[in-house]
Amino acid sequence: MNNSVMYEELLPHEFAERLKEHPIGYLPLGTLEWHGPHNALGADLIQAKGLFQIAARECGGIVFPPLFIGPDSITGDGTAYPLMGMDKAKETQPNRQLSGSCYYVSKGLFILVVESILKMAKRAGFRCIVADGHGPSRKVWSEMADTWEKQFDLLLVSPLRDFEAGTWLTQADHAGKNETSLMLALRPDLVDLDRLPQEKTEWPLGVRGEDPRDSSPGFGQELLAKTLESLETRLGALGLL
Repeated sequence: MNNSVMYEELLPHEFAERLKEHPIGYLPLGTLEWHGPHNALGADLIQAKGLFQIAARECGGIVFPPLFIGPDSITGDGTAYPLMGMDKAKETQPNRQLSGSCYYVSKGLFILVVESILKMAKRAGFRCIVADGHGPSRKVWSEMADTWEKQFDLLLVSPLRDFEAGTWLTQADHAGKNETSLMLALRPDLVDLDRLPQEKTEWPLGVRGEDPRDSSPGFGQELLAKTLESLETRLGALGLL
């Protein structure tokens, strides 16, 4: 028996059965982006997908394949390799291209891609789409949620729009204690804390938030549990559980 909740792994009859029970889709908004020297480059999509896989098992629904493209702040004139995102953050000194980041698309293109996904999701029979992950992608999802709900006749769940502060706790920094703990809870094989500076006086390159050297799998599990509780409450209020 196939117990997968991943869209691409379901046979047609399995997809139809899961959709009939709970017509909820989960869209991980990922990147391929520097998340410190200690986390895998796909940290955004790994965390979002991991959270949504648990949600789909506990609340029902189907997890879409993660996006790895996303918008971000960017510099440059279009003729040279620009700096984007954490390349030009105050936590990256001197500002420079960080190794491995490969995800940028314009906000307009990102909107078009997500609109295509929503249109097809409606056609496939989904009633609700939950999305989260990469910070700038999360922000666009929130900005567009009201418009997209009307445009596609879907219920959308946005962490920035729909939850009070302190209730959606995942991906609240950039490769700091929050995200690194989530990675340790979900995919410890893709974290190497020994890559971080050993002296606490030296701040890790391209890291924002609390010190990742204080991360733990237990804290990551706590973040996941509280976020999942909030999500379940929201889905219940929408009449989907």
